[in-house]
Amino acid sequence: MEYLLQNLEAFLLVFFGLSAVLGAAAMLVLRQPMRVAMALIFTMVCLGVIFGLLGVHFIAAFQVLLYVGAVMVFMVYVIMLLEAKEAGQPMYSRWLVPGIIGFVVLMVAIVGSVWSSLPPAGGNVGQITFGISRFSVAFLQEYWLHFELTSVLLLAAVVAAMAVIKVNRKADGKPDGKAGGKTAGKTDTKARHG
Repeated sequence: MEYLLQNLEAFLLVFFGLSAVLGAAAMLVLRQPMRVAMALIFTMVCLGVIFGLLGVHFIAAFQVLLYVGAVMVFMVYVIMLLEAKEAGQPMYSRWLVPGIIGFVVLMVAIVGSVWSSLPPAGGNVGQITFGISRFSVAFLQEYWLHFELTSVLLLAAVVAAMAVIKVNRKADGKPDGKAGGKTAGKTDTKARHG
């Protein structure tokens, strides 16, 4: 018990690391969009805990607040807006077996690389600190454009999803929410000329 308490941080790091990997694997094999979103939320929370355990509390807070709190709520809203039907679909995708085989191969490669002897690290790293002020300066000077481009990409994905739904609804013969739209005008024009 004393050994467990002395190495509790390492055990928690391994536990949440494996949980994040399992959540990511669940995102790949589940078919229902809402379950995939929940698996992604679980993975993001596990990553936030990992950042917190590593002592990068500022990044951990950003992970939970931005990704889980904002982006994932937005994505769940889009999934609900898309009216994805979950009834009658198989629970897992057809890529489950190839995914498991790929995961086993990846784990064998990782375990093999960990057990092989590594050359000693050269040089002296020293004491590197990275606080909030350095992070803020680096973010505002170097990475602000990447952040904004990501938000534009998310917005474009939502617009594209809405356009695909509108096209699918027209192909299925469902109304697209407009009463007496352009199609009614075209039929009236054909009736007058024909």
